[in-house]
Amino acid sequence: MKTKIINLFMASGLLFISCNNENKTTTKPYQSLETPAAKKIAEELTAHGDTRIDNYFWMRLTDDQKNAETPDAQTQDVLDYLNAENDYKESAMKHTEGIQKKLYDEIVGRIKKDDSSVPYNDNGYSYYTRFEKGMDYALYCRKKLKENSKEEIMLNGPEMAKGYSYYGFGGRSISPDNKLLAFGIDTVSRRRYTIYFKNLETGELIKDKIENASGSGAVWANDNKTVFYASKDPVTLRQDKIFKHVLGTDQSEDELVFEEKDETFSCYVYKSRSDKYIMIGSDQTLSTEHRYLAADTPNGEWKVIQPRERNLEYDVAHFGDHFYIRTNDNATNFKLAKTPIAATTKENWADVIPHRDDILLQSFVVFKDHLVLQERVNGLRTIRVMKWNGDNDHYIEFKDPAYVSYPTTNLDFDTNILRYGYTSLTTPNSTIDYNMDTKEQQILKEQEVVDPNFSKDNYVSERLYATARDGVKIPISLVYRKGTEKSADTPLQLYSYGSYGSSTEPFFNSTRLSLLDRGFVFAMAHIRGGQEMGRHWYEDGKLLKKKNTFTDFIDSAQYLVDEGYTSPKHMYAYGGSAGGLLMGAVLNMKPELWNGVVAAVPFVDVVSTMMDETIPLTTFEFDEWGNPKDKEYYEYMKSYSPYDNVAAKDYPNILITTGYWDSQVQYWEPAKWIAKLRELKTDDNLLIMDCDMETGHGGASGRFARYKRTALYYAFMLDLEGMTE
Repeated sequence: MKTKIINLFMASGLLFISCNNENKTTTKPYQSLETPAAKKIAEELTAHGDTRIDNYFWMRLTDDQKNAETPDAQTQDVLDYLNAENDYKESAMKHTEGIQKKLYDEIVGRIKKDDSSVPYNDNGYSYYTRFEKGMDYALYCRKKLKENSKEEIMLNGPEMAKGYSYYGFGGRSISPDNKLLAFGIDTVSRRRYTIYFKNLETGELIKDKIENASGSGAVWANDNKTVFYASKDPVTLRQDKIFKHVLGTDQSEDELVFEEKDETFSCYVYKSRSDKYIMIGSDQTLSTEHRYLAADTPNGEWKVIQPRERNLEYDVAHFGDHFYIRTNDNATNFKLAKTPIAATTKENWADVIPHRDDILLQSFVVFKDHLVLQERVNGLRTIRVMKWNGDNDHYIEFKDPAYVSYPTTNLDFDTNILRYGYTSLTTPNSTIDYNMDTKEQQILKEQEVVDPNFSKDNYVSERLYATARDGVKIPISLVYRKGTEKSADTPLQLYSYGSYGSSTEPFFNSTRLSLLDRGFVFAMAHIRGGQEMGRHWYEDGKLLKKKNTFTDFIDSAQYLVDEGYTSPKHMYAYGGSAGGLLMGAVLNMKPELWNGVVAAVPFVDVVSTMMDETIPLTTFEFDEWGNPKDKEYYEYMKSYSPYDNVAAKDYPNILITTGYWDSQVQYWEPAKWIAKLRELKTDDNLLIMDCDMETGHGGASGRFARYKRTALYYAFMLDLEGMTE
């Protein structure tokens, strides 16, 4: 690499320039403002004989720079630029402050303030969380399974979070004797947790403390004094080590029981649902490996179930004398097998549910007399129930055209009651107990929408299919309020994600009502890159087929226009993280199709990030995006990377969000992107960025604070529609 200074604007690193256009006769509220412009220092990035010039490479800071008590010159320049963008956003959106407040009040007003979760039973106790009115954090509680038992508040979230701008709870686990609680806390929003231990009998914290742990927390052995946990590489944040900690000892004495030396893998630790085994998993996009240890013998020998192989994935559950294994071994859409505990390698695996070309097996739950399968059929998540002998094999029936169903907390083996969740675009999330023998069911709780005028009957859901340019049918789920006229003047928000095999699910969201009740249509495109239509749906939207994700989204949007649901003047696109990459790509490929785009914590500097293995998440994502050290992947990646393809042309109105402490998509990606857009775009449309200086990828930690950003998203779109109420 060779660095050459092209231009340096001011010591602060900022130059304010006017975006006024004297030829325009219509002045928009933000056009009288001066826009921030970042200094330009050319960084020559060369690979495979190709040189890219990155004028904003300087925006990248190390964790040491960010954590320093006194900012160095580079850090100060970055802070000045981020703050300037925030100031500009505040000024540009100042006229929407009223509607933002109204939206926030609406959204928060629909949430039950003194809500509580449906309790679940485990080892003699009933566990639940609850919120008190006005509180931003939950109380984590339990009661003994005895009549008239008193509530025990294990963790008082509101008290614990006092004085912190961010306070995130990680995994919580109870010792087998019910006396001790291990819990993780992150106060930076960098997803590096500290594990604490609390004596639930005395209410006191014990002195043990484990730092730099994963968010999943600690896993207890059955001796009530030994825990296992995953730790992170301090630079890349990859979970690369599993340690054993004995209560009463210092963390420096913890024994390393497993180290994942392959930088493309990440490791984690968990306990089998039967409580018989401690399991260590290692995985990457195309391969997994599991090892196990009897939970009664924490000092025993770990054994590998099946050594890792390229393109072999498997999940493990224990029941009786067998491990049950969901795997893609000669099964693209996965199958279920079982193997004796004494003989666990794949030559011993016997099919329980064989592979099917048209059904994706997503997960399973084992009961004493029943097997429950989470399957994806025709793009929707179904629940299949059967007895072990094959009797009473059936699917739970659902009536909505698009919905989400899923097993929830099922800790009891010896029961015929399955607990599952259900939601749709028109139906609030429900928790249901289902009798697997009689098919009777009881709704334990439906998410309450605190609005006397709300009724799910007021809304209509549809399932459509767009034809992609290669002939593939792309499902689209959409919802709107009854009476909404669908025409070229109808505002429509189109959402999708499309990466990692993560499917975009048609779930209910009460915040969305603020758009629907104002005449918006909300749609989600189930594009390739997810797994909605089976494993091939994912395979056809990654690596050298990644562009299918982007063209599917564009073709879905065009279909909605052609079918008269909206027009480009009223079309809004939204996506976050890898979905933010989607937003960046479609902005470059088809900018004229959108009136506005919201790109949340967007992964947009694809080539540079994937070239740098010191950046968190990079190494174990090579099988998702490709390794740009290979010329073929470099050239393909460069052809769609949003940052590398910003050009001198008109773009629609754009709102970008990020978090300074983001551990998944580093803040400098959206910061560089907006700087380059400001430099090159030829339009006078609104371009703003909201950088939360206190949080990371997931935004604010409190129950209500996160909706301020949602209100900003909605106000951005409503303002473009000329809606002030």
